[in-house]
Amino acid sequence: MPATPRFTPPGRPPRLHRAGLHRASLITLACVASWSCTSVPSPEEAQRLAESPQYSAETQRFRNAPNAAAKPSAGGWAIWSRFLFGSKTGTVPVDAIPVQPITRAQLEALPQDANHIIRLGHSSHLLKLQGQYWLIDPVFGERASPFSFMGPKRFHATPLPLSELPPIAGLVLSHDHYDHLDVPTIAFLRDKVQRFFVPLRVGARLQDLDVDASRVTELDWWGEAEHAGVKLTAAPAQHFSGRTLTDRDSTLWASWSLESGGQRIYYSGDSGYFDGFKAIGERLGPFDVALMENGAYDSYWPAVHMSPEESVQAFQDVRGQVLYGVHNSTFDLAFHTWQDPLERLATLAEQKGIPVATPVIGEVLTIGQPRTNVRWWQGLR
Repeated sequence: MPATPRFTPPGRPPRLHRAGLHRASLITLACVASWSCTSVPSPEEAQRLAESPQYSAETQRFRNAPNAAAKPSAGGWAIWSRFLFGSKTGTVPVDAIPVQPITRAQLEALPQDANHIIRLGHSSHLLKLQGQYWLIDPVFGERASPFSFMGPKRFHATPLPLSELPPIAGLVLSHDHYDHLDVPTIAFLRDKVQRFFVPLRVGARLQDLDVDASRVTELDWWGEAEHAGVKLTAAPAQHFSGRTLTDRDSTLWASWSLESGGQRIYYSGDSGYFDGFKAIGERLGPFDVALMENGAYDSYWPAVHMSPEESVQAFQDVRGQVLYGVHNSTFDLAFHTWQDPLERLATLAEQKGIPVATPVIGEVLTIGQPRTNVRWWQGLR
């Protein structure tokens, strides 16, 4: 449980402790260092936006599907006040996070006629699908932040350096938040990826980073594409977007289905729990493995991130066969302890008889092959 925010006597201005001052500086600089999606849509893109049920021409913003059951979130000031003045306990590991390094030679040795998932950290994954390499939300940078000198810093090194990545056939982005779209990573990869697959208007973000527009495929929810033997479908999610305090929801967010060699992978991206998971399961499932968001949840924002209990329910809704927890173990983004998502998800899955995967950073999961799940975080502070 997060600690209670510091009490300030009435009439006294709040006094920022060191962590609060750091966070306040980050927010102030973020207001100044704006990276907004300001490019004018092309005629083709304008047509796609006009046809999208997710886009409001009046507000020029995207929106979630109606959900009467969505849990209310705290107001913006309450959330920011908590981040500014509240203290945290156990959100950053004291002991080293275990990492299994992996080399290019080891990647190349993985069977070409199978589908493999390599955990890079947080929601970042390298996939080897029938011999072709793919990336999902790759973040190799040191911080999930607009700045190199402040903001959430990663707990561990990546299992292989960015420079050691093999040629990438496809790169999939779920949305534009800093812990999913990383500028240094994209800048390094912009000429090394055959094709980028992104939700609507995220392509403008990539073009701002000099990614050739001809290599970017933008999809609305339920949109489909094929590349390098993989069928991709952008699916709904319940979240939001934006990289500054002024551009919220100017780009779309999505979950993804990837089908390769007769096997199906689901990646939830970031999402609160909603009935769209059932629709995804009905239209695109079942899935051999489902990478489900499991981390950065909080009672202050229950509509945009899932608790472990909701992650399990969403996994069942999409008709997954192996529950693979993501969005944890790399960045301090909430108030729960860093081990909490892992322990709760593994326990819930065990209670329900669900095969669960909470891989060590760098571990390779081969879809359809037996594996023993290890609670590697136990005993670490």
